[in-house]
Amino acid sequence: MSNTYDVIIIGAGSVGTPAAFFMAEAGLKVLVLEKFASAGQGSNKAAIGGIRATHSDLAKITLCLKSIEIFSTWEERYGDDLEWQANGYCFVAYRPQEEQTLKKLLTLQKPYGLKIDWYDKEALLEIVPALNPEGLLGGTYSPEDGSASPLLSAMAFFRRARERGAEFHFKEQVTGILTRGGKVVGVKTDRGEYASECVINAAGSWAKEIARLVGLDVPVRPDLHEAGITAPVAPFVGPMIVDLRPCEGSKNFYFYQYKRGQVIFCITPSPSIWGEDRSETSEFLPMIAPRMIQVMPKLANVMVRRTWRGMYPMTPDGSPIVGRVKEVEGYINAVGMCGQGFMLGPGLATYLVKLATQTTTAEDERVLAGLSLYRNFGGEEALK
Repeated sequence: MSNTYDVIIIGAGSVGTPAAFFMAEAGLKVLVLEKFASAGQGSNKAAIGGIRATHSDLAKITLCLKSIEIFSTWEERYGDDLEWQANGYCFVAYRPQEEQTLKKLLTLQKPYGLKIDWYDKEALLEIVPALNPEGLLGGTYSPEDGSASPLLSAMAFFRRARERGAEFHFKEQVTGILTRGGKVVGVKTDRGEYASECVINAAGSWAKEIARLVGLDVPVRPDLHEAGITAPVAPFVGPMIVDLRPCEGSKNFYFYQYKRGQVIFCITPSPSIWGEDRSETSEFLPMIAPRMIQVMPKLANVMVRRTWRGMYPMTPDGSPIVGRVKEVEGYINAVGMCGQGFMLGPGLATYLVKLATQTTTAEDERVLAGLSLYRNFGGEEALK
């Protein structure tokens, strides 16, 4: 039957679109169902483009190392310029609290193969001369992390997936996941029904409602974050700068200079702002601008072009939920990326191929174990 597929992916975003590419490349017949009009129109288009393997747990580090490999070699292998740059990440410390946290994390990060080190004040200023030296204690720097364009990446994954036979149905709402005898047999939408014994929930901020269609409750809900971009200026920033110091209204903030010269910045709100209202606010710039200028005084004279708001599909502990479930055979979660779907998506996609074809190795299972739906969500990922 023409409407029978090896895999049906729900969501054409940061996870679903690269998953479609790698599955189609592996020879699977793939259908992607998306309620929006084109790929990357959910949380993906609000991403600021950072890609780091500098995390604090095995799963995220492993998946993002794979993503960096994919992003950094994509143009050579497939011909698309994703505007990848290995500009690195720099976590700065202006207080002993952050210095202690960052140094402690190094003992977790280095054994997983990350190229990252602590640099004292003078050494760090050689890497990022524009940092404010007053009060600077030092920071960590990971040169192999980087950035790319979320929009160019989404379109590249989409085009290459279609070239390999993946089908995308846009403006089509999933209304049911069909099961028989505890097994997935297909998907129902507002346009029809499609048969498959494997369905992947990659619905981003709307993952919870999709999971409910098979009677599951996944602890994912959208948290609103704002970002902004400046006019292009001559290069002077270098790596993504992350300041972990909390202040009123924000838990931390970060910024970097894009390949074309714009400075892109974002803040982590505190307390969290739950919901789906993606309207930008008048509070964002007055909150983040003084913090950015304090860390990098040269930013004072850079013009802001626009701001926007996006949704982070959050889990209680800041880590994704990935894997098959006990309750329904053939259903796979790829949800709760916590605002890191862009950096996790391509690496995760290679594991989703193995989950869909039931070819995961013992090492794969070890990596994915910490992302299980059935884990204890009481902890919190240190660099979420």
